[in-house]
Amino acid sequence: GIEVISSEVPGRFSLGQNYPNPFNPVTNIKFSIPKTGVVKLVIFDATGRETAVLFNEELSAGTYNYDFDASQLASGIYFYKLESNDFSQTKKMVLVK
Repeated sequence: GIEVISSEVPGRFSLGQNYPNPFNPVTNIKFSIPKTGVVKLVIFDATGRETAVLFNEELSAGTYNYDFDASQLASGIYFYKLESNDFSQTKKMVLVK
């Protein structure tokens, strides 16, 4: 699930590195959005195939944390991508079972 860390308006978009990394099977993804809008958080496997849409809804400006449970996925390298308004960023994470 997604949790609000702060409702203080950040100065810019940011996508943090997941923690812990490597992980088994739960990791935290922290991100900040400076203005209200539709936010999409997606997981891709190493081949670029979309494996999960974690979140695709409107959020108010603020800083958020998403607890991602990858217990249904195989060990390997995955990428997570945050998209909102005119911002898009992708980071790598490693699942070790």
